[in-house]
Amino acid sequence: MLERLGRRRLDPDHIMTPEMARPMSELSREIGRQLGLIIDRSGQVELLLVGDHRSIMIPALPQNRVAGARLRGLRCLHTHLGGEKLTQDDFMDLLFLRLDLMSALEVDNQGRPGKLHSAHLNPRAMGERDPGAAAGAAKAEVKPWILLPPQQVSRQPDNLRELISSLEAEFSRLRPVREVDKGRDRAILVSVSSVPRAVAEESMAELKELAASAGVMVLAEVIQRRDKINPRLILGRGKLGEIMLQALQLNANLLIFDQELNPSQVRSITDHTEMRVIDRTQLILDIFARRALSREGRLQIEMAQLKYLLPRLGTRDDALSRLTGGIGGRGPGETRLEIDRRRTRDRLNTLAAKLKAVSKERYRRRERRRKKEIPVLSLVGYTNAGKSTLLNALTGSDILAEDKLFATLDPTSRRLRFPEEMEVIITDTVGFIRHLPAELLQAFKATLEELGEADVLIHVVDISNPRFTEHIKVVEELLRELELDLLPRLTVFNKVDLLPDHEWVAAEAARYDAVVVSALAPETLPPLLERARQAILKNW
Repeated sequence: MLERLGRRRLDPDHIMTPEMARPMSELSREIGRQLGLIIDRSGQVELLLVGDHRSIMIPALPQNRVAGARLRGLRCLHTHLGGEKLTQDDFMDLLFLRLDLMSALEVDNQGRPGKLHSAHLNPRAMGERDPGAAAGAAKAEVKPWILLPPQQVSRQPDNLRELISSLEAEFSRLRPVREVDKGRDRAILVSVSSVPRAVAEESMAELKELAASAGVMVLAEVIQRRDKINPRLILGRGKLGEIMLQALQLNANLLIFDQELNPSQVRSITDHTEMRVIDRTQLILDIFARRALSREGRLQIEMAQLKYLLPRLGTRDDALSRLTGGIGGRGPGETRLEIDRRRTRDRLNTLAAKLKAVSKERYRRRERRRKKEIPVLSLVGYTNAGKSTLLNALTGSDILAEDKLFATLDPTSRRLRFPEEMEVIITDTVGFIRHLPAELLQAFKATLEELGEADVLIHVVDISNPRFTEHIKVVEELLRELELDLLPRLTVFNKVDLLPDHEWVAAEAARYDAVVVSALAPETLPPLLERARQAILKNW
């Protein structure tokens, strides 16, 4: 009977026909389970679902139509044995799956069909919203779905195809051309943690800067504080539903999590939202992949990305096994997963060998500098502290310097002549950041070896940043981790031109024994040159 039910075809202009309603109701009551049909726009039954007494579970559906203003091209019709109307789960499925229609058929105690309850998405609730609106304001003033009046199966209007066409036309009218179609992602930032909200907001502000640095348009920010993190979805299904609604309202195509996600969490969230999902580490790796220009930088980034990817090659598929012959060799051979892992490890070994060669070449260059007895100054600091701008100002160079996180990745060295005819080498290195991915730190050790040969480290701090004290701590912790914390260090407060309170700046400079400069104002640089000269003479 189930097979025959699944082979039936509905009139594409009707939600349900009496010829389908009667056998579906009788069979559902007889087995004591909800029955569901996934139906395409031609009236063909694509899937027959058998649930339990209270619900059905809709599996993964084809995504070939889900883009822009289009609905999925499928609708769900299922039975309700308790005489209830559409439930919250029904509305969530309608929203998450972007179905054409969600319908529930009442079934009485004798197995007879009752009223038919239907709902579709509300285009006006999904229309383009102001990206600058607060996260809470993104919730619709109107419900994201519209309930149709309950109907008797035998008295339905014959306008279903016309209704769905008008819905898609309204979606198209309310939704302009998406930025993602122009090559720019539109993202919602999500943070779920147990830390105090102020700390989470600081980290979120930095994640927003990272997203902007990657060319991503940030539409909304969601911060949820939980004492216990959901191991599967990070956050609760209800909150995920709110985020999905926001994504539809704002036309977002990407979720960026501030916390590092494991592979199963990425899959679970992707399955629920059908959106691309990345975490903070992946975002930083993407920025590095875009910005690295030198051959060495590209090698380091590829190595970091492969190290990040390797534990995420976790989906085993024995259907792709290669069978081998011979005694002891029968059965599944090397699976696709194992081949991918082996190739990844082989590539990592190749990259490690190449980077070792790069490290030797750097060592030879450093030895040549040592023979010439030229002191070395190395600029270190939090990303976007103004290191490259300062290097340009001191040496008259034109290294790329932008108001972005990680604008400069490749190390750069320039000669600098002090007024007293002393010549030094000044080196700019990659900026630091909190929660710097371990893969990146390991991959960039060849670059950071330059710091170990420095006679003096110049720690550049963006004094205009409200979180500059936390940035100083992050840099100090990373230097300690790299065993560079014992090198002589000179602290420089940069971007003083952005602060009107000079007395406060002077007090902070005295507290940290720092030199106050503005890389954009050459007249502020002589005190820095004098302090650097003194530090070199003391330690050279």
